[in-house]
Amino acid sequence: MADLRVKAYGTAAAILALDRLTKWWIERHVSFLDTHRIIPGFFDIIHSENRGVAFGLFNNSTSQWRTTLLILGALVAVVAVSALLWKPERLDTASRWGFALVLGGAAGNLLDRILWGRVTDFLLFYAGQYQWPAFNVADSAVVIGSGLLVIDLIRPKRRTANVS
Repeated sequence: MADLRVKAYGTAAAILALDRLTKWWIERHVSFLDTHRIIPGFFDIIHSENRGVAFGLFNNSTSQWRTTLLILGALVAVVAVSALLWKPERLDTASRWGFALVLGGAAGNLLDRILWGRVTDFLLFYAGQYQWPAFNVADSAVVIGSGLLVIDLIRPKRRTANVS
């Protein structure tokens, strides 16, 4: 049990550290005017800041409550997922890894919102005139973790014998 807990929280901490390291590097070395073409026509490294949530929702909101509400929502998510991971033996492997990734990603973006009121994004994928909104390591972890949770939900479960 403790070993599973250490792995889950360790994974979340590693995601948080990698997220913070990559954002720090972008903030120090890539200006808002720079575009580093990694795969021309498909993938660039940029420097973007998002004061909203996923896909830039609420980014242009002028509400004085925007940042506070986003922090509170993320804090609730971090606490809830942390509680779920406290007893990791109750979770299937895919769920355990999924929640660990979600926790690390949510914590990474939460830390940015608390410290700076915004999140740094830098990964930009596109094809022709179509582009995915810029994102970061934390966002990637949340999406992959959520995907694992969905897979675990739709995957058939083994039934245990009902002993009476």
